Amino acid sequence: MKIGFDGKRASQNFTGLGNYSRYIADILCRFYPQNQYVLYTPKKKSNKMLDRLLEKHPMLSVSYPLQSCWKKLNALWRVWGVTKQMQEESIDVFHGLSNELPLNIRHNKTIKSVVTIHDLIFLHYPQYYPVIDRHIYAFKFRKACQNADTIIAISECTKRDIIRFFNIPEDKIHIIYQGCDTSFAFPVTDEKKTEVQQRYSLPKRYILNVGSIEERKNALLAVRALEEVPQEVHLVIVGRRTSYTEEIEKYILKNHLQDRVHILNGIPFADLPTIFQLAEVFVYPSRFEGFGIPIIEAIHSGVPVVAATGSCLEEAGGPHAMYVHPDDVKALAKTFNTLLSSPEIRQNMIKKNKEYVTRFAEERQANELMAIYNSLLK
Repeated sequence: MKIGFDGKRASQNFTGLGNYSRYIADILCRFYPQNQYVLYTPKKKSNKMLDRLLEKHPMLSVSYPLQSCWKKLNALWRVWGVTKQMQEESIDVFHGLSNELPLNIRHNKTIKSVVTIHDLIFLHYPQYYPVIDRHIYAFKFRKACQNADTIIAISECTKRDIIRFFNIPEDKIHIIYQGCDTSFAFPVTDEKKTEVQQRYSLPKRYILNVGSIEERKNALLAVRALEEVPQEVHLVIVGRRTSYTEEIEKYILKNHLQDRVHILNGIPFADLPTIFQLAEVFVYPSRFEGFGIPIIEAIHSGVPVVAATGSCLEEAGGPHAMYVHPDDVKALAKTFNTLLSSPEIRQNMIKKNKEYVTRFAEERQANELMAIYNSLLK
């Protein structure tokens, strides 16, 4: 089989959808090396993570626009011109890994198509998105769902949203959960822990939050709850800065928490597993997510999880994580104090969560993806 992917994110994004795209390419190459895999990417961009993947897997390649007109109009190539190129390169199945498909894919009778829909947050919380972005996303996502032969939703929550907002038949949608990089599952050496702790001036005891520091992800709730937590416990927030970060920093200064809250950005991916494994508790108070990969990373790292109710985070964290309403500061503080003061509860959560997280195993995901591809070609 020859499988094509929308490789824009794999090539140009270094977190989020980029990690997902590279992860899918990696697990399919490892568990089904008999196939050929092609990442269709509109332009070249330096990306060491993708370079390592290409060196590791000889059955994986990257394809760029071939004609000079499409090289100049590479954004249009991705949504229109790539289909003809895929046909000429004998692609059997094309998988849009990040909510999109070429607009003319349905007119091609030789290529079967799959799209992964991660979330429809922009429809739940339109206030967090510029108007033009909302209209573009709604058009692209809806078209992709209508044109695809099969849709993959990354959670039950996302599946319900696809049916509700786009009126797509339920039997067209398959749920395949996301996993995370295997590096989080391996214990880090004491030497590495000491090195990372010193490099980023990490406190001895801390609660960790990871994710873009934006309003929807609600990190301020954790900052506010910290005021009711023992002084020796700090909060470490790791993520891309946005204007919401300034709001958090104003609150920190006003409430004299600058010695206890540490905001880090631009952290190399290689250091993240260590930062996770040094934490005592992981908190993810996001108001809405498509799934919540940092929760899976925390569970693999052996850290108990506290997350918010209201979207799909219960699917990611399972029955043995703890959940609070995303506006309930006192409940979050109480949950923090329970976990920080009880090693027995923490260890029980860690043990049961590691059993739960086996449902997100890479081989299982690779098998489920390949079953879909094969069913389309029968």
